[in-house]
Amino acid sequence: MVVATRLKIGEVSKQTSTSVGALRYYESLGLLESERGENGYRYYPQEAVQQVLFIKKAQALGFSLEDIHEVLTMHQQGDVPCEFVQSLLQDKIEQLEVQIQKMMAFKSEMEQYRDRWSTSQPSLQPGDICPLISTILL
Repeated sequence: MVVATRLKIGEVSKQTSTSVGALRYYESLGLLESERGENGYRYYPQEAVQQVLFIKKAQALGFSLEDIHEVLTMHQQGDVPCEFVQSLLQDKIEQLEVQIQKMMAFKSEMEQYRDRWSTSQPSLQPGDICPLISTILL
């Protein structure tokens, strides 16, 4: 009979370079599962290391913990969630496009202020901290 290796939270933390607090948080969200030993310690299956590394990689792609939970749930149900991951990635790309457009517009606005301010000599009004910023309309 082969006994599955169980890892303490500190061992999972060390192997994944993830804080113990983050591991507890992942568990509270249902991203990880552990069993309590008679001593009260959390024990994780060996697969937990791979799961935490997956979580970290998915976060690096911009996936939310909620997204990751859905992917893990699909995997645990025996599905291969790659199509779902691709749709999530496409959504992220579209969100980035919107953000890029907003940032480009903001950059243009800032350049206009810079150019306008480089030639203006606003007069200091009582209570002004910086007369240039005071010229901005909200």
